[in-house]
Amino acid sequence: MFLHHLNPSIKAVSIVVVVILLALVFDPITPFLFMVFTITLTFFGGEISIKKYALYFLPFTIIAFGMLWTTIVFADTPDNPAERLTIFGFSFPEESFITALALSLRVLSVAALSLMFIFTTNIVDFILSLIQQLRLPPKIAYGVLAGYRFLPMMKDELFLVRAAHRIRGYNQEKTLRGKLSQFKRFSIPLLASAIRKAERTAMAMESKGFTGEKNRTFYRQFTVKAKDWLFLGCMIITVLLAAGVSWYLGYFKWYSGEL
Repeated sequence: MFLHHLNPSIKAVSIVVVVILLALVFDPITPFLFMVFTITLTFFGGEISIKKYALYFLPFTIIAFGMLWTTIVFADTPDNPAERLTIFGFSFPEESFITALALSLRVLSVAALSLMFIFTTNIVDFILSLIQQLRLPPKIAYGVLAGYRFLPMMKDELFLVRAAHRIRGYNQEKTLRGKLSQFKRFSIPLLASAIRKAERTAMAMESKGFTGEKNRTFYRQFTVKAKDWLFLGCMIITVLLAAGVSWYLGYFKWYSGEL
């Protein structure tokens, strides 16, 4: 579970750097190899449930497949239309298929990186790390953190509003017009409750001495250790190795606006 113990800011910076590097190449081998590496690293370094990971990864797979198909169908005329591939009885220009595959695999590799960060990072630790390592203004950071804390409270509040409406004889609407009217009835008490909670939170923060100044002490200190830099280096080296394998196989290609 070493991914859970990495510095969240360095982990985020590593992912951003890798995404930029992947955006500079446009071949199917590099993103595919890196996607396999990322998924393997997520399972072994984060101890993630396969079923849970597959459930979250499925929407990205559907989007990537749709992108693959539409890119092939609506692609420009290739330079060598005679070179074609036949897959499941369908014939495609080889150049268009490789371009579409590169685009789809790049989407999946970025999705794998995003899921690795989401599954192995605590949002509170990430916000605190942004303040301490990346000098994010505390006013913005604690505002985002307070909003994040309000989400489960809003869910409970919605449950109470629905229960109150059912007691008063308002049942679940079936038609679109009824749902819109129901949404209006729900939104007003939810908005009023959110305003009250925001005012109480602001008063509580002010009474505890929160001024938003950057020069402040923290109960939980986050530091950058050697293992964090090692993680960043390993991610960059893996991308370069995947690009080297792609170049050796003759598929490596820089991105130059292909769609």
